Amino acid sequence: MLDAIRWDTDLIRRYDLAGPRYTSYPTAVQFNSQVGTFDLFHALRESRKALRPLSLYVHVPFCANICYYCACNKVITKDRGRALPYLQRLEQEIQLISCHLDPNQKVEQLHFGGGTPTFLSHDELRQLMAQLRKHFNLLDDDSGDYGIEIDPREADWSTMGLLRELGFNRVSIGLQDLDPAVQRAVNRLQSLEETRAVIEAARTLQFRSINIDLIYGLPKQTAESFARTVDEVINLQPDRLSVFNYAHLPERFMPQRRINSSDLPAPAEKLNMLQRTIEQLTAAGYRYIGMDHFALPDDELAIAQEESTLQRNFQGYTTHGHCDLIGLGVSAISQIGDLYCQNSSDLSQYQNTLASAQPGTSRGLLCNQDDRLRRAVIQQLICTFSLAFVQIELAFNIDFRGYFNELWPQLQAMAEDGLIELDSEKIVVLPAGRLLVRSVCMVFDAYLEQQNRQRFSRVI
Repeated sequence: MLDAIRWDTDLIRRYDLAGPRYTSYPTAVQFNSQVGTFDLFHALRESRKALRPLSLYVHVPFCANICYYCACNKVITKDRGRALPYLQRLEQEIQLISCHLDPNQKVEQLHFGGGTPTFLSHDELRQLMAQLRKHFNLLDDDSGDYGIEIDPREADWSTMGLLRELGFNRVSIGLQDLDPAVQRAVNRLQSLEETRAVIEAARTLQFRSINIDLIYGLPKQTAESFARTVDEVINLQPDRLSVFNYAHLPERFMPQRRINSSDLPAPAEKLNMLQRTIEQLTAAGYRYIGMDHFALPDDELAIAQEESTLQRNFQGYTTHGHCDLIGLGVSAISQIGDLYCQNSSDLSQYQNTLASAQPGTSRGLLCNQDDRLRRAVIQQLICTFSLAFVQIELAFNIDFRGYFNELWPQLQAMAEDGLIELDSEKIVVLPAGRLLVRSVCMVFDAYLEQQNRQRFSRVI
């Protein structure tokens, strides 16, 4: 079993920098408009020839209400009819992409995100899943990881029953905070009873896994009030928890301008929230997976981390990183072999492109050898908290110390500070460094110095 994380306030203050979350390397900031339809079709052809398994991500951007903290690509509307033209284009995209793949490529993982996927009516959800099953090889034996993001205010028992019937077996539930003052400050009024009802439905209907999302650092939060929320969440016994740091970037995300910055907790209070949360979850038996994520010891993520098979992609930590990821819908990102590509984030542009029978691809990146090497390094560090140099040397035919010689002083400084153990054969992220693993990964990021760090959230 991995050692518990160790809280070190001094280290956190020194290494709590702004930087990427490394759901990919290179990150989406590096995507450019040089990548287009030709690159996508070529990558799909290679995927088909190799018969690689698939992971599908479907983006449903619509929400009935705006949450002020939200940084997702979404469309706020009470008009449920707006989903119909979008779904028509989405079905076109499904047909367009699937014809370049082999029917024998199994879809091991499926995820509906947003927005609020259950903004769609029951009939629309049925139709969308029917199209996916018609054009992709979805599994019928409940062995796949088929998940959907749920807003408990937009779901009830009948919705949960429909989702289970359609093949979903995992749910991720947005909760964020239970304190009424915080909920009013971020315009998300959601009772514990609503959330509990959805979880009870999921358990009764035998969904395989339940994840709950929390956010610390929201307006009006205090360490005491957030600790009460965490206690209530522990009582709900989710299999996984995501405890995100709220990044206040009103210059980039317009809804955040409605948040009064004077209501935000001070940095020291945020640190107190995180420390208490870690103590509460650890005492309740949850394992720290990394990057804001916690799981029960018998969860697949925890087991995969023990066995050093855990991976990371645009859906976060996953046991399906070996799959080619196909993103469908506005703003969705695909990772197919060495190609990253993203659909337009503008709804009208996405729909107009599909209307002309072209994929929605607007930008992307094709990884070179250095990208692949650094991606492997970052993936190992962020998933297993360790890196054996020989694995990288054999895979990429390099001398690790020689290749990264200019980085060695930074790594030695981290070793002296107690973040990592460093010798001629390996890097091990120590318990005091695990909360700061992003900072360790940033040392290996060849693009970071060229980037504006204000685009990224802080590590803690």
